[in-house]
Amino acid sequence: MEKVLVAGQWQESLAAGEFQATNPSTHEKLPAKFPVSSWSDVEGMLNGAAEAFQDMRRRRPEEIASFLERYAERLEGARDELVEIAHAETGLPRAPRLADVELPRTTGQLRKAAAAAISGDWSMPVLDTALGIRACYQSLGPVAVFGPNNFPFAFNGVAGGDFAAAIAAGNPVIAKASSSHPATTKRLAEEAILAVQESGLHPATVQMIYRLGHADGAKFVSDHRLGATGYTGARRAGLALKAAADAAGKPIYLELSSVNPVVITKGALQESLPALVDQYFTSVLMGAGQFCTNPGLLVIPEGDLSAEFLKELADRFRSAAAGTLLSPAVASSLKQAVEVLSAAGASMLAQGAAPDGPRCAFPNTLLQCSGEQFIADPEKFQTEAFGNAALVVVAKGTLEIVSVLESLEGNLTGCIYSATDGSEESDYDRIAFAMTPKVGRLLNDKMPTGVAVSPAMNHGGPYPATGHPGFTAVGIPASMLRFGKLTSFDNVRGDRLPAILRDQNPTGKTWRNIDGRWTVESL
Repeated sequence: MEKVLVAGQWQESLAAGEFQATNPSTHEKLPAKFPVSSWSDVEGMLNGAAEAFQDMRRRRPEEIASFLERYAERLEGARDELVEIAHAETGLPRAPRLADVELPRTTGQLRKAAAAAISGDWSMPVLDTALGIRACYQSLGPVAVFGPNNFPFAFNGVAGGDFAAAIAAGNPVIAKASSSHPATTKRLAEEAILAVQESGLHPATVQMIYRLGHADGAKFVSDHRLGATGYTGARRAGLALKAAADAAGKPIYLELSSVNPVVITKGALQESLPALVDQYFTSVLMGAGQFCTNPGLLVIPEGDLSAEFLKELADRFRSAAAGTLLSPAVASSLKQAVEVLSAAGASMLAQGAAPDGPRCAFPNTLLQCSGEQFIADPEKFQTEAFGNAALVVVAKGTLEIVSVLESLEGNLTGCIYSATDGSEESDYDRIAFAMTPKVGRLLNDKMPTGVAVSPAMNHGGPYPATGHPGFTAVGIPASMLRFGKLTSFDNVRGDRLPAILRDQNPTGKTWRNIDGRWTVESL
């Protein structure tokens, strides 16, 4: 059985069970066996992380940045091996997806986090010289990161965005691997611990576990030694962890589910119907629909143009080959979601051919309901069909589109396509006014699938897209604030202040209150 990473050492797990990953391209179990850890494993990790946190508090930002930079270099050196392992466990294409898109994004995130650690901007230093009060964000404590199944590198618990943000903010990480790609996570962790050793950080700066029982998972996120948890995954499991963390007063940041509504108006259809068919088809079936920003809910006004649009879209769904899903569990969950939507009254607009071979897959599926149906039962019609399926809502004009949007739960994204000649500005205003409170990112004339690693990006949103609407899982430095503690220093002597709050600080700039207005000032 594979070993777990505890305080810099690969050691045998005190396992409560074992599991194997499945190759979704063949539907066969992969040979490696991984432990379901008992609490004893977690206890050792938490003790080690507590020691590592005290060590990291004394480290210069440059030392933490050195680890992140070295880790990025090591991942690039292991590129081919990592891609092969991840391909076997997820079925995702070696190129361009894994080798040319996701792995470079992962190393890029690590380097952006390193730069943010050095700059200190994430800590938002504030100086009120009139009252002698200064404040900034500081490291919070050990962070648990639960990685999802759909991004084996870029959101991995031991390499992805949450990991990079937590480390850059000065916190050690205990990573919990996704059960869909444990070998990928193990290989990443091997490079991580070598980078820890090369940069001279505490050996428990990065630790890794594969799987826990439900009770131990709840105990883990609520432990007093833990500062916070970052979780990306299924809603039910995430909410169970949130209940435990909330009861203990521990922060937990969740990315759960989202149908990501797209509204296409009559004017947009008049201007570019074929292009819109292509854009929506490409976005909704990209990666077999296994993106958290997948546009699984399309809202359009009824009419001849919409009928033509849907006919062309349905033809594309029928003729395209079904993509490979990440695991048997994803295929089963997608089938159940389509059954829930159908039972609620959605009609089958198009369903592709049965997938070839034994791989994990499901026919491309396009469902349809009326705006009236959706408004009457919004909970059922917002069932997330994670995979290559989508629901089209055909509404009776702008007012019903607005009513559909007002009945939505929270989402990561919302997109509006409208006429570019200014003829629909009144309709756009009403649609955007209804959509904006429901989403974390509002797009115009652009599908939502891509999530740029930008300081201005919000990869978050109201519940149930996430557990808290005020934070993002992508975009440094903003994503680092989840793993920081705001500390105020009142009348503290200058030489006792954190370096970032001193009049002569390492960044050469700070926030300063000048005549009642907060401004960035270079020193």
